[in-house]
Amino acid sequence: MFHQITHKKISGKSASRLDYHLARRRMVEGQLISRGIKDPRVLEAMGKVPRDLFVEESLVGEAYNDHPLPIGYGQTISQPYIVALMTESLKLTGNEHILEIGTGSGYQTAILAELCSKVYTVERIEPLLTRARNLLTRLGYKNILFKASDGTMGWKKGMPFDVIMVTAGAPKIPQPLLEQLAEGGRLIIPVGNKTTQELIQIEKRQKKYISNKLGGCRFVDLFGVHGWKE
Repeated sequence: MFHQITHKKISGKSASRLDYHLARRRMVEGQLISRGIKDPRVLEAMGKVPRDLFVEESLVGEAYNDHPLPIGYGQTISQPYIVALMTESLKLTGNEHILEIGTGSGYQTAILAELCSKVYTVERIEPLLTRARNLLTRLGYKNILFKASDGTMGWKKGMPFDVIMVTAGAPKIPQPLLEQLAEGGRLIIPVGNKTTQELIQIEKRQKKYISNKLGGCRFVDLFGVHGWKE
């Protein structure tokens, strides 16, 4: 789980950063609670994880604004509200084994790690995975496993998963992910074209998949054998 660590311990550059505790509190109150996020555990995690450490140094002043930010390699860190909405929809109790497709900056990974037993996170862009792993390790997380791979194939080692979260837009739900979902498990994924997607929540009940639409969204593309082709 998350352990408080000073910015100075992260890097020399971060030593000059301000204390963003107030910014996190304002983010939780102004962007999350005001828009209907209610789960107290999700709100606590969002107010605790230092989002400013997961963005580029030049963009740290925008870390708690209500919009996504670039993190390099054509990828982004999602806006806080979307992170909270996706997380809350999973109804986490603390005991779940979660598969995350798209580690990215590692921010969503950290939020999940605060709220579950173990996170298996997959990222196809190795430099991003390395950067996220180094930061999450320095922040004290011990319940995260990392893998550089095609996320549309899932991760057979940890299956079945109680929860699967996909943080990139897919043309359809990858079949391997459905197969790796446990009975009673939940999956959330953006599905659509390369311009707009619908955030879809899936629950597996008696070997059937019950879907629920959570609204429109726009994510970076999910590339892979069962996603978009590069």
